[in-house]
Amino acid sequence: MSETDGNAASGRVSGVRRGSCACGAVRFEVAGPLRPIIACHCGQCRKMSGHFTAATEVPEARLRLLHEEGLRWYASSAKARRAFCGTCGSTLFFKLNERDHVAVFAGALDDVEGLSLAGQIHAADAAGYYRVPDDLPQLERAAIDALPPQG
Repeated sequence: MSETDGNAASGRVSGVRRGSCACGAVRFEVAGPLRPIIACHCGQCRKMSGHFTAATEVPEARLRLLHEEGLRWYASSAKARRAFCGTCGSTLFFKLNERDHVAVFAGALDDVEGLSLAGQIHAADAAGYYRVPDDLPQLERAAIDALPPQG
């Protein structure tokens, strides 16, 4: 993975995207195409991030941790866990226990070129201080899994 796509500063190396927390105590890369970005308005995402979240997803085998000194996992429910940096607090990953995929929060990626927001979930749980976009489809898990990869 030494050849860049012509933009080394973008964080992308030949089909690989890099990402990190704000302080650099956690650095990672994801290989191959990613699922389009989905916004989540659930109460847990709001509590963990301070607002709604936006995340892509990748098979767990295609997520490689390069530096994990600050990585902390939190069992947010009996069904899922969330990862964040224990040093700076950046929200990084979400993992449903029964799935072999990991959601990667879009803001943690160094390069989001070619990715776009394709839908939203848990819109009914959105906080009252913002308006949920009417033009963004509200999706269920099956529809999310059927989305073609991007970037």
